[in-house]
Amino acid sequence: MVFLKTHIELIASIFSGILIVLAFTLETQQYFTYSVFTYLLAFGIGGYAKAKYGILKTLEDRQLNVEILMILAAVGSSIIGYWTEGAILIFIFSLSGALETYTMNKSRKEITSLMELQPEAAWLLKEGQTVRVPIEELATGDLIVVKPGERIPVDGALHIGQSAVDESAISGEALPVSKYEKDELYAGTVNLSGAITMVMTKPSSETMFQKIIDLVQSAQSEKSPSQQFIERFESRYVKVVLATFVLMLFMPHYLLGWDWNTTFYRAMVLLVVASPCALVASIMPATLAAISNGAKSGIIFKGGMHLENLSVVRAIAFDKTGTLTRGQPEVTDFVIRKGADPQLAMAKIAGIESQSNHPLAKAIHDFIVSKGIVPLQNLAIEDVPGNGLKATIGREKFLVGKPKFVDESLAEAFENGLLTKLANQGKTVTFVRDNHGILAAMALKDTVRDITKSTIEELQKSGIYCIMLTGDNRKTAAVIAKETGVNDYIAECLPADKVNELKKLLEKYKYVAMTGDGINDAPALATATTGIAMGAGTDIALETADVILMKNDLSRIAYSIRLSRKMQRIVKQNIFFSVSIIILLIISNFFQAITLPIGVIGHEGSTILVILNGLRMLNRHV
Repeated sequence: MVFLKTHIELIASIFSGILIVLAFTLETQQYFTYSVFTYLLAFGIGGYAKAKYGILKTLEDRQLNVEILMILAAVGSSIIGYWTEGAILIFIFSLSGALETYTMNKSRKEITSLMELQPEAAWLLKEGQTVRVPIEELATGDLIVVKPGERIPVDGALHIGQSAVDESAISGEALPVSKYEKDELYAGTVNLSGAITMVMTKPSSETMFQKIIDLVQSAQSEKSPSQQFIERFESRYVKVVLATFVLMLFMPHYLLGWDWNTTFYRAMVLLVVASPCALVASIMPATLAAISNGAKSGIIFKGGMHLENLSVVRAIAFDKTGTLTRGQPEVTDFVIRKGADPQLAMAKIAGIESQSNHPLAKAIHDFIVSKGIVPLQNLAIEDVPGNGLKATIGREKFLVGKPKFVDESLAEAFENGLLTKLANQGKTVTFVRDNHGILAAMALKDTVRDITKSTIEELQKSGIYCIMLTGDNRKTAAVIAKETGVNDYIAECLPADKVNELKKLLEKYKYVAMTGDGINDAPALATATTGIAMGAGTDIALETADVILMKNDLSRIAYSIRLSRKMQRIVKQNIFFSVSIIILLIISNFFQAITLPIGVIGHEGSTILVILNGLRMLNRHV
């Protein structure tokens, strides 16, 4: 039932096409009564959705539209005995409309996945007891307890305790952020370690997450300039054709001396040859072929409008984490104190890190194991939230964590200032301290994808300005920007900041694309002319984006732009050809140089030609 309801318009269109074939067969067998009845069924089934839409839209906007024109053309051709031609006009128009509806329905998804990340209840601390209450019942100033692994329910400030918080949903930062007393906390982010008590500072309706939702909905509700232009053109086109049709019903009789039969006949021919089937087919087949081409290449386009917009994009903004980079911390440097046994030191470190679920600890553990070293087992470990780990191996005590935790002066002095050097490269450094001082330093970094630099270069050669928008700190952003070769970068961007930067780019370049993968990128994806999401991104990023790169292959962006530009060339060829044919047929009809069958052949022939030209988009060599 769900499938039938979702695809009813497409099913009706296909069924009407089958009825047309049946009616034509009955007509050739001289069963005229049955054929007319079958044609009427084809008219009703195929044209119902478009007729209903056209009439309601006309009443709502108080303007005639192409749907009304097509219905009149089909009815007019039937009145003068050309049932097949009228039915085919309805079928072609209804099929294109059904396919367009089907495509658009796939791109209109609710942002329920984002809503699900907002906790519905929280642990309210009241009179020394914790009580589970709905978010709506909380008020600013309330104390809320957040347990390890739970999502922070509202925006607020840390009141008691310390922890590491995964803020990737808000900032896009791949690495957890340490939180201490009075530090800001955001709804929807995850408390990774240590129970904390926070004080609520904003109503639930004003949280950062709610702002993200509002920004997405606001951006999606705005009509694109192309859509507005098409609507204006459609209205004017229909008015001109219908005005000309009305004049043709009586003016030639008085001005040119035509008899009434000829006048009415020529007016009906005008409706047929002026109907915009070829004009409509100029765009849809080429668009669908381009969408199919993209799908085979790992690119999902959510509609023809986005292909059109992509062809004129002059600037692209990139998120960093998970887009230009892999989105996972990797060990880039592993330095052990001189004189220490490397194998034993790494075995101890791997054993300690194996006891933590922190992303950095996991990356270090996996790196050591990949070297064939077996971690020490059954170690006594103590997790120090927001700082690192304490461990005891025999009589030896170990500290593993950030410089301040192990003794910042020792960390800075290790290996002649190695910390400063690695930090300037945009790397996060974890230290290991034993009874004798700093044992080891491990540098981690979210590394740039292999294809990133070549993709940026190709886009820049196409005349496209590339900029990176990231929630990372300026030092890290500068390093990544240099490695990727982007024209510019802006660091420490929250979701609203990315939207503001996109608006500035839109003012300067008019057509701007945004590429991202996280929840924090969703508002910017919706604000951009074209939003491009990585296939491994979050649900809300995939739902908000106009284009999805299924294989996380950035090189597909350049391919998408070439594909869209080729499609635009074909569409322009088709529009020029179809409009030229319509004008030629209208002029020929006025001079009585064509009959209705010839007009239909010219009209349908031009439709077939533009469809075939559009299908050239299926060619993978762009």
